[in-house]
Amino acid sequence: MPSTAAERPAAAGPDARPPLFVAAPGELAGDVIVLSGAEGRHAATVRRLAPGERADVTDGAGQLAECVVTQAGPGVLRLAVQARRVQPPAAPALVVVQALAKGERGQLAVELLTETGADVIVPWAAQRSVTRWQGERGERALARWRATAQEAAKQARRARFPVVTPLADGPAVARLVRPAALAVLLDPDAGTALAALPVPARGEVVLIVGPEGGVGPAEASELTAAGAVGAHLGPTVLRTSTAGAVAVSVLLSRSSRWR
Repeated sequence: MPSTAAERPAAAGPDARPPLFVAAPGELAGDVIVLSGAEGRHAATVRRLAPGERADVTDGAGQLAECVVTQAGPGVLRLAVQARRVQPPAAPALVVVQALAKGERGQLAVELLTETGADVIVPWAAQRSVTRWQGERGERALARWRATAQEAAKQARRARFPVVTPLADGPAVARLVRPAALAVLLDPDAGTALAALPVPARGEVVLIVGPEGGVGPAEASELTAAGAVGAHLGPTVLRTSTAGAVAVSVLLSRSSRWR
């Protein structure tokens, strides 16, 4: 049977944090977890985990099983569950509205936002976004963002993966802003620094990151009318792919989540 946290085996290797893999919720219920398919191949073939080594398995929705490898084969790993824990939803919840970016910059933004702690990532078809998600191309792009978020969450050892929503337009973003405990529109010309804004202890914090060309005047008016406040990150102008991660770091460093 799973042990208490005090009885967990020590992790092997220089990194005390064991690798993280994903399984369906039902697969985490038993005392033995078998990783196969893509996760099994990554664990057994790429990471070359061996019996006696530690590994964690999550469903991406907060459940995490702390395990020890008992058997390894080609593309398959068998693990014994030593302990279980649940990562509760974070407070305040951080929702990042990320404008679409050219090339791989959008995926870079998702990767960085996931690693720094965003809870929800909303792709935004801003007026000045050069990239457009339409039809099958849009479906493929959304799938890439979701896959990137999952891989980044595993890298960051997150038991609760960020939700990447379907594409949103301006009115949809305004609807996210209205009930938020705090909504911030990043604007290099704003008179207020992001670091000066009080961060609520609970509820949703909505952070809006515009495209490379900036947020259009009509969009900015719509978002501020809905309740968003403009804030800058400092004297330099960051790319859309990095601005969100920097802003998330500023907000979380001033919240209880990083204490």
